Amino acid sequence: MSIASIPTIPHRSTASSIGQVSSAERKARTAELLAKARECPPGERDDLLQEVIVLNIPVARTLAARYRNRGQSSDELEQVACLALTRAVQSFDPARGDDLLVFAVPSILGELKRHFRSAAWVVRPPRRLQEIRPRVVAAQEDLAQHLGRPPTPLELATELDCPVAEVEEALSCGDLAHATSLDEPVAATGSPLGELLPTVDPGFEHSEAVAVLGPACRQLKARDRRILQMRFYEQRTQQEIADELGVTQVQVSRLLQRIFTDLRRSVGVDPRPHAA
Repeated sequence: MSIASIPTIPHRSTASSIGQVSSAERKARTAELLAKARECPPGERDDLLQEVIVLNIPVARTLAARYRNRGQSSDELEQVACLALTRAVQSFDPARGDDLLVFAVPSILGELKRHFRSAAWVVRPPRRLQEIRPRVVAAQEDLAQHLGRPPTPLELATELDCPVAEVEEALSCGDLAHATSLDEPVAATGSPLGELLPTVDPGFEHSEAVAVLGPACRQLKARDRRILQMRFYEQRTQQEIADELGVTQVQVSRLLQRIFTDLRRSVGVDPRPHAA
């Protein structure tokens, strides 16, 4: 059976009837179906394995429920768990034991953890923090009930037998799993977050250049300032400037090079000429 033949997850009403089967009945029926599948032709075997998958989907859903309220939808988590269950059924060898879940449960949990490591972080922290954070969160809840207050990082570190710095890192990376919407209102003002983010005013990036070049330009002769104005503010060509000044275009090019050299020298920059 290929992954493409994964059965559709039953509707909740159907799943509830499946879930009413006791663990012992599910185990016995699963073992019976797997034993039959070993002796059947490929086509019949696929049908039996699909029945095994459907029979054990409530187990996959229960395992997926352990990871709810962590930023991923229940439907997505169930899909991951059911896919892992399907792969486990496909690769299970009854000759090594008759209890499918002994093999399938670790596979499903491993796939759910990999899902969170690869897909559930907006900004992915180091793997060691991804692995310790669920333990920190669980210890935080247990200690809060026992102490009647939120535990300190030191208390959490003592409970988990790990460095305080690692606990603090795990706590601080919690916000990396969720992206805040720019349309979300901020409690203090009621305005959307996007409207409160700072923006760069037009021309701000040029303010330093203006502050530095202003005094240097004021030291230029009137004619040189006029040439700069015509070239860079009025956007005239060198030939147009030459016509107004009564000189050649080559002379205008040389004048600009000399003005640039004077400006660079005034602001303490290498005065070697650059192209106009």
